[in-house]
Amino acid sequence: MHHTDTKKITMRLMPGFCLAMAFGAYGFAYAGVTADEAAQLKTTLTPMGAERAGNKEGTIPAWTGGHATPLAGFKNGGRRGDPFASDKPLFQITAKNMDQHADKLTDGTKALLKKYPNSYRVDVYTTRRTAAAPQWVYDNTFKNATSAKLDGDTVSGAYGGIPFPIPKSGWEVMSNHLLHWRGEAWQQDFRQYLTTSDGKRVLSSEGQGTYQMPYYFKDGADKFKNNNYWMLRLVTAAPAIRAGEAITGSENLDPDKSQAWVYLTGQRRTRKLPNACCDTPTPASAGVMSFDEIDVWGGRGDRFDWKIVGKKEMYIPYNANGLFTPKSDAEVFGPNHLNPDHVRWELHRVWVVEATLKQGKRHQAPRSRYYVDEDSWVAVLGDRWDAKAQLWKTLWSHPVVMPDLPATTPPQQFGFNDLITGAWYMSGVVNEKNTHYRIIGRQPEASFTGDALAGEGVR
Repeated sequence: MHHTDTKKITMRLMPGFCLAMAFGAYGFAYAGVTADEAAQLKTTLTPMGAERAGNKEGTIPAWTGGHATPLAGFKNGGRRGDPFASDKPLFQITAKNMDQHADKLTDGTKALLKKYPNSYRVDVYTTRRTAAAPQWVYDNTFKNATSAKLDGDTVSGAYGGIPFPIPKSGWEVMSNHLLHWRGEAWQQDFRQYLTTSDGKRVLSSEGQGTYQMPYYFKDGADKFKNNNYWMLRLVTAAPAIRAGEAITGSENLDPDKSQAWVYLTGQRRTRKLPNACCDTPTPASAGVMSFDEIDVWGGRGDRFDWKIVGKKEMYIPYNANGLFTPKSDAEVFGPNHLNPDHVRWELHRVWVVEATLKQGKRHQAPRSRYYVDEDSWVAVLGDRWDAKAQLWKTLWSHPVVMPDLPATTPPQQFGFNDLITGAWYMSGVVNEKNTHYRIIGRQPEASFTGDALAGEGVR
């Protein structure tokens, strides 16, 4: 879709939207919203900034607090069940009837329907607005609304909640995604697969990840001094050629201060990654994905101009617990895409944000579009165009209901389909794993450094 086509998108205007359209593509420093605007978070908006009311058709219900009741018998770290397992699809979208639903489908979804007309489909279920967070996250979000600001692509004046619950620029929306609530500290097992264009599934990585978000340490605002908001350590166990490899690092609110290290078994040494961002391939995926494709979007913003295209009702993957309840990986994989039998789609309102490469900058994907769920602030879908203006990749994540946190978020369950080559990739496959997401205590910050990684290298 070309730039002029964005005028065709039906937009639901929000406070400050006109300002966003006027200035959202540029690097102005934004201050927080007014106290009167912030007051909406306690009336017409949810505590996280979504529209509290449903839509006029009744196909999107009102938000009534989200889903915070764990399934009976659930234990921390155990296999995560599906609270909506008895739901049946309302209808199916295929290549034959997609034109009837085209206004609610992303370009990438439509491209997959056309590319695989005999196997790909979208099963649409009843919309359930499950997103929730602890009260202290709501309280911090309310504070952030008037105190958070952007200086270029650097967030300041925010802590422990969504920084811009009433966004006025495209990068504010994407910053909300980067800082969305997904817990304080956790561990999970994982597998990552690349499937080739001829349907061969290749294990690219298997191991365990440890993650934490100091930004969300409860009662820790006074200790959040260095602005490292996200930390991770991934240790690889398979395939055999990669066993023992590891990567660790931290993302900083000032992207110039983000850093990462990798331990290479063949060299028996730890190396600092010189450019752990943007379209550089990430070792965590064996180089299959770039750093800024993690979680649909995981990069810094200074290479692009960011613009809010609008807010729109779209069919997106949501409440995806059913994707991870089968006990074999093979059951959820098709040769060219995920098995539609296990993928749940729902109608939700999303922020549509477009990124256009700045003059003088370089990137493999000069233009991208992202779809950010209003309730959770998760970037659920994304499309990327290459230098020839071809629709190149469609990126996706599958938000999971986690009432034990509570949250609705994709804990490292994301991937892409390459629409040109036909290859596709998925991270965070846990069907044959017992630890889907285990809440843990806060880890020492020093354990996410190159020195720690060097000390743990054993192979």
